[in-house]
Amino acid sequence: MKMDRRTFLKDAGLLVAALGLSPSWLPKAAEALEEMATGRAPILWLQGQSCSGCSVSLLNSESPGPADLVTRYLSLYFHQTLSAATGVAATEAMGRAMEAGNYILVAEGAVPLGMPDACRIADENFADLLTRAAKRAKAVVCVGACAAFGGIPAAPPNLTGAVSAGEALAKAGVKVPIINIPGCPPHPAWIVGNLVNVLKVGIPELDEFQRPKRTFGHLLHEQCPYFAQYQAQKFAKQPGEAGCLFKLGCQGVVTHADCSNRGWNGGVNWCIRARAVCIGCARPEFARDPEFAFYRLNEEAEKA
Repeated sequence: MKMDRRTFLKDAGLLVAALGLSPSWLPKAAEALEEMATGRAPILWLQGQSCSGCSVSLLNSESPGPADLVTRYLSLYFHQTLSAATGVAATEAMGRAMEAGNYILVAEGAVPLGMPDACRIADENFADLLTRAAKRAKAVVCVGACAAFGGIPAAPPNLTGAVSAGEALAKAGVKVPIINIPGCPPHPAWIVGNLVNVLKVGIPELDEFQRPKRTFGHLLHEQCPYFAQYQAQKFAKQPGEAGCLFKLGCQGVVTHADCSNRGWNGGVNWCIRARAVCIGCARPEFARDPEFAFYRLNEEAEKA
């Protein structure tokens, strides 16, 4: 569907507002969306050990919405969940994409290095396919906790030897810019916004875990509505009680993400507002050391 400049500017304005960016970003965001829509910014999306939840989260995008995102903006060479092609047609699409190169590679899911055949796409295991694809990519965007840090597949006892996409590529000797966008799943605006950043500005400023600082630069705890109760040591002792959820295992005090400012489902809600604990899904340690994290947090609470 052909779109005019006004459409790009409108959608770019919604995206910039959703990301909390300066209005000066508007022209760059519009240009990035136009490149995505015209196929000049191809994306190859590969899924390894994952539940496809990150792809489902992407379809919850609001600015632009899922229909526009998939049919207008994402020049997807291939996507196991969203692509209509199957079988030979799908593998040929991947082959043509890798031959052309110069795409953004999005990796979703962990890589089972200890049991390579646990995850295969056509006749190739995911580790080898990811390595081949990354060699021709401009950058690799690791979407979700599993791709970014290993996530649930890498949790003990980790029978498949699952690792993050970045770790797998490092072991294979592939040098390519890595951007980690963790979360279980990540917010759709984190995915779309950082893809736009890579397209028009370049690799965003990253922290020590290769996460974009704009998204993961502040503790969720700092903007939590129960921060004052935490400082006053007014902790809920069981679900349903009033007070800070810290003693019930909330990991917001050690989790860097902007959920408390952004909200989910159109800003309607997020974990703590719904009176659930933050499970720390944007942390590198998510799922891999849940007991350690829980007991360490409660030891800190006892000392407070």
